[in-house]
Amino acid sequence: MCLWHVFALNVSAPHIVFFMVDDQGFRDVGYHGSDIHTPVLDHLASEGVKLENYYVQPICSPSRSQLMTGRYQIHTGLQHSIIRSRQPLCLPPDVPTLPEKLRQAGYSTHMVGKWHLGFCRPECLPTSRGFQTFLGSLTGSGDHFTFQSCDGAEACGFDLHDGERPAWELSGNYSTLLYTEKVKQILRTHNPNKPVFLYVALQAVHTPLQAPAHLLQRYHSVDNRLRRHYAAMMSGVDEAVGRVVQELRERGFYRNSVIVYSSDNGGQPLSGGCNWPLRGGKGSYWEGGVRAVGFVHSPLLAGKGKVSRALIHISDWYPTLLSLAGAPLGDSRLLDGHDVWESISQGLPCPRTEILFNIDPVSRRTSEPDRRALNQSGFGIWDTSVRAAIRAGDWKLLTGNVGDGDWFPPQTLPGGPQQWQTMEKRQDQRGKSVWLFNITADPYERADQSEARPEVVKLLLARIAEYNQTAVPPRNPPDDPVADPQLHGGVWSPWLGLREAEGQKSSRAAPNGAKKGKMAHCKVCKLRALFKKVGSRLHRTSLFL
Repeated sequence: MCLWHVFALNVSAPHIVFFMVDDQGFRDVGYHGSDIHTPVLDHLASEGVKLENYYVQPICSPSRSQLMTGRYQIHTGLQHSIIRSRQPLCLPPDVPTLPEKLRQAGYSTHMVGKWHLGFCRPECLPTSRGFQTFLGSLTGSGDHFTFQSCDGAEACGFDLHDGERPAWELSGNYSTLLYTEKVKQILRTHNPNKPVFLYVALQAVHTPLQAPAHLLQRYHSVDNRLRRHYAAMMSGVDEAVGRVVQELRERGFYRNSVIVYSSDNGGQPLSGGCNWPLRGGKGSYWEGGVRAVGFVHSPLLAGKGKVSRALIHISDWYPTLLSLAGAPLGDSRLLDGHDVWESISQGLPCPRTEILFNIDPVSRRTSEPDRRALNQSGFGIWDTSVRAAIRAGDWKLLTGNVGDGDWFPPQTLPGGPQQWQTMEKRQDQRGKSVWLFNITADPYERADQSEARPEVVKLLLARIAEYNQTAVPPRNPPDDPVADPQLHGGVWSPWLGLREAEGQKSSRAAPNGAKKGKMAHCKVCKLRALFKKVGSRLHRTSLFL
């Protein structure tokens, strides 16, 4: 019976719980053969649908932006890198978000965890982009206990927010446990007859690698310190998911819920993650950077205990979840995502046949002559010094500087120089700007087919060029010194478009009488920030004299 027929039998729109885990490697889940114990995730995946042809983006902000909008980076101006803490940039305010659309459909919407989609203006905050409540961080990373976050050596500040105010009183809690308890609290006070959307964007297992002692103790026999801490954090994630699902059961939500689990990008081998046997890792467009752990668990699935090989991308969750919620999509021509529920639930043919991972003109190889990259390796179709990647059917094409392509076998995780000796070094990146792989036949990207199959290269280069015709200009403004938390009470918070108001002053006040925030456009503030930045650089330089 299809899900729509189920709804017709008097079942309301489903509760949606989306778990986003930060930097989890492809191998770092039990059912992929990991040395890390994840019994909860293994059980949920085994009773749901494992997504084994599932892709995300290689770094944080791009994945999160495509989940929230259903649009590729080239259509939101976020083609280049992450959104930095001091960068006056955020998710475009004119693009509707998933929680905004769900609220219009009658959902309550709540977020805990990592935002990382910009906060330079108040209208960029999660509570301005569709979430009724928010407890979490705005920046890309921070201490899991103190919630101190640094952008370079010059700018550090507190980054834990309850709604729009800094939650100083919650410092000292471990992030994974704190966010789990918040979700449980939301469920305890919510009417299960009203649909709810919970976005649980855990900060783990992103660096810094930190975990409570009781989790570290489980892996005391692991000699590799980075892997030991990473594994403990991953066990914390596993327990957190289990606690939330148990709360769903106890409070009457579970029987009408859809639970999605996803990593935001591949693991970082230099920080304890493992993507083996996939090539590369976080920050690269090799499979280890973009192929993700993902599954769906729900009593509403038509087929359970399945493995889906359907080609699915993180942008597909936007139309898929909105469709399940009965929410209008708006102009579907503006979306790059597809509704893939029937492919997941019933195993029907998937509407997606290709994925444009990105086109990033900011990251082009400037040392390579344009004419050569265009006319020789690019067949006069595409400048292959531009970083780009596309998957179409069985084929995957990469151009430009797509990130390190080493393979990191599990036994060569960081632990000492001797453990790096057998690491498989990339040999096919020297002097090259085009690679082609048959991912179905060669999922580990070991056999480059670019010279043997020039007709496929030309076809995919033409597709990239076609996509590029629809791209908006990349937005990559320089960092703004006025974003320095020391100018805003020691807190990472919006610094543009603020009005001087007593309420805003008091809400940003740090404990122990710390200085209150300044107006974002104050010239004195800009000068002070500039002097502080220059002074920090001079101090670091003097250390080497």
